[in-house]
Amino acid sequence: MTTPAPQSKAVEAPEVAAYWAERRRYLERIRKVPEVRQRFWREVALYLLRRLLWSFGFFPIFIAFWVPLVMASFNPVAMASDLIPVLQNFVDSNPEVQATTISTLAIAWASIGFFFLVFDFVLTPFKSPYQYEADVYMRSWEQLNHDQLPDKV
Repeated sequence: MTTPAPQSKAVEAPEVAAYWAERRRYLERIRKVPEVRQRFWREVALYLLRRLLWSFGFFPIFIAFWVPLVMASFNPVAMASDLIPVLQNFVDSNPEVQATTISTLAIAWASIGFFFLVFDFVLTPFKSPYQYEADVYMRSWEQLNHDQLPDKV
């Protein structure tokens, strides 16, 4: 004999629509506030700067030093003794070979940077101050209208 599953309270469409309509109205109001707009653009600039610095600053430099250090079995003296002849050959080579080597390093730097930039944008999406303000407002709105809303809005 099976027992019927407990019936949950169905979410009424007008109540959910009221929540999202109020959120939309609040977002339209705060988009006109200059302080929040200024904070939004500052947050966008900081977000982009942070992503670019991580992707083109930290990761390529980290990989450029970490891989040779691993290949030298974490012995910096062995790493330096392996790299000194390579650097000496670079200095002694003609300008065309030097230019090719530098452009290859620049392409490697850019490819590593763009690779990490794409994944950084995916893994750490931008959090808008507008959405944060709307979340805070809607929590208080839910408290005020608690008796009118379903349990799981």
